Amino acid sequence: MESEVLKNVHERLLKDFMDVLIMAKLRNNDMSGYDVIAYIHKKFNILISSGTVYSLLYSMERDGLIKGKRNNRKRTYTLTGKGKETIKVIQNANG
Repeated sequence: MESEVLKNVHERLLKDFMDVLIMAKLRNNDMSGYDVIAYIHKKFNILISSGTVYSLLYSMERDGLIKGKRNNRKRTYTLTGKGKETIKVIQNANG
């Protein structure tokens, strides 16, 4: 019971802060939606639906935080200047 409760809390936290996690990861390298899903699954052992991830990526792109680019069959995302500044402010707020 306790482990199930903790897993649910982890999933909710991850979903609430997934945009921050994606921006932090994009500082180092471009990623596709599939790469984001695989990274989250590997790092947190939580499988997020592709609909959740792609919806968030499109929203972040509309907000100007990331920019999508088509590479062959894959769409990869990179951090924009606004995204870099946003993640910098968030990380500096933590000390």
